[in-house]
Amino acid sequence: MSLLLILFVVLLVIGMPIAFVIGISGFGFFLSQSMLPFEAAVQMIVLQSQSFAFLAVPFFIFAGNLMNVSGITDRLLSLARLLTRRMYGGTAQISVVMSTLMGGVSGSATADAAMETRILGPEMMRIGYKKGYICAVNCITALITATIPPSLGLIIFGFVGEVSIGRLFAAGLIPGVLMMFFLMTTTSLTSRYHKYDPPKKDAPPLSWKELFENLKESIWALLFPVILIVGIRFGVFTPSESGAFAVVYALIIGKFVYKELTWENFKGALITTLKDNGAIMLIIAMSGPFSYAITWVQAPVVVSKLIFGITENPQALVLIMLGFLFITGMFVDSNVNFLLLTPIFLPMVKSVGIDPVHFGVLMATVVTLGVMTPPIGSALYTVCGIIKCPPEEYTVAALPFLFAVLVELTILTFLPGVVLWIPNMIFGP
Repeated sequence: MSLLLILFVVLLVIGMPIAFVIGISGFGFFLSQSMLPFEAAVQMIVLQSQSFAFLAVPFFIFAGNLMNVSGITDRLLSLARLLTRRMYGGTAQISVVMSTLMGGVSGSATADAAMETRILGPEMMRIGYKKGYICAVNCITALITATIPPSLGLIIFGFVGEVSIGRLFAAGLIPGVLMMFFLMTTTSLTSRYHKYDPPKKDAPPLSWKELFENLKESIWALLFPVILIVGIRFGVFTPSESGAFAVVYALIIGKFVYKELTWENFKGALITTLKDNGAIMLIIAMSGPFSYAITWVQAPVVVSKLIFGITENPQALVLIMLGFLFITGMFVDSNVNFLLLTPIFLPMVKSVGIDPVHFGVLMATVVTLGVMTPPIGSALYTVCGIIKCPPEEYTVAALPFLFAVLVELTILTFLPGVVLWIPNMIFGP
C-alpha cells in the first residue's frame, strides 16, 4: 500500500502525465508482490477496456465534436443572447445559459469552457470585463455540463459503479437547471458590484415571435438530451447504443437540417475525437492495475472504517466524501477520480441507504469542479491560456461562483428527492 501511494504522489509531483502516473504505480505494486503474477497487470489493462457499456464515451465525444462544427453551437449561442440581452451582466449571462444548453451537446466541461472563452472572451474584454472575471464565469459555469446529459462523468460513474446510466441522465436535469439559476444570480450580483455590462436601455423586450423563431432554429439541439432519456427508458437503445445514435443524429442534423457539415468539418471533428479518445482511453486502460491494487490492499475497507469512525449520519458522511473528492479533484484528473474512487465510496453510501444515483450526481459535480480549481485544474489553465490571464486573478474572481456551487451541492445533499424526482417518475422508484 505504501509503495503504491509513494509512487503515485512522487510521479504526480514531478509532473508526469496522469495516465503514466497511475500505470507505473500499478505496475510497481505488482512487481513488489510475489503473490501476484506480473502478467496479471497486463491482463488488467486489457480487461479495463473490454466493456460494452463504456462504448458510449467515445461515441458521445465524437457526437459532441460533430455538433460543434455543424451549426448547432451557433444557434444555441443566438438563443442564449436573446434570453439574456436585458439582464445585468448580459454577456456573462450568455455563458451560463450557453453552458446549460451545451450540456446536451458537448458533455465535457473543459471543452465547453474553452469554447465559450474563445467566443465570448474578446467581446467581454472590449466592453470592460476584467480577465480574471471573464475566465471565472466562463470556466465555472461550464460545470453545468457535469450533470446535463450526456455527461461523460455520469457515464464513467455508471460504468464503474454498475449504476443505471439512464437514471443518472434523468437525475442530472434538475441539478443542472438549478445550478444555472444559482450561477445566473451570482453573475447578476457580481456584475452589479463591479458595474460590468449594465442592460442597454434601448434593448427591445423579448417577444414571443423572436423566441419562437430562435427555438425553431435550435430545437434539434434542445431535444437531444430528451430523446436520449426517452430512448433509453423505452428500450429503443441501450446507454451504449445511445452514443452511436448521438453520432448518427449529429450527422443527420448537421448535413441535412442545418446543411453546414462539410467534409472538411467532418475530418476536423474526427481528428479532434481521435485525440480526445486517445487520452481518455489511455487513462482508463492504465487504471486497471491500479484499481486492482487498491482492492488487493483493501483500501475501500480502510477508508470505510476511517470515515465511519467520524460519523454514521448519512448526510454527514456524504458531505465528508464530497469534501475529500473536492480536495483530490484539485490534484488528480476527473476521469481518474471516477475510476479509482467510485469503487471505494459507492459501497459506503449504499450501506447507509443513500441512493447511488443521488450520490453519482453529487460526485460528478464535485469531481468535475476539480478541473476548475488550482493548482492543476485543466479547464482553469485552458481558459486562462486563451486570453492570457494570470491564474491568481482567476482564483480571486471565481470565489463567489465556487461558493454558489457549494451552496447548491449542500441543498442537494439534504434534499435527495430533488435529484431523484425525474428518474423515479420516468423509470420508477
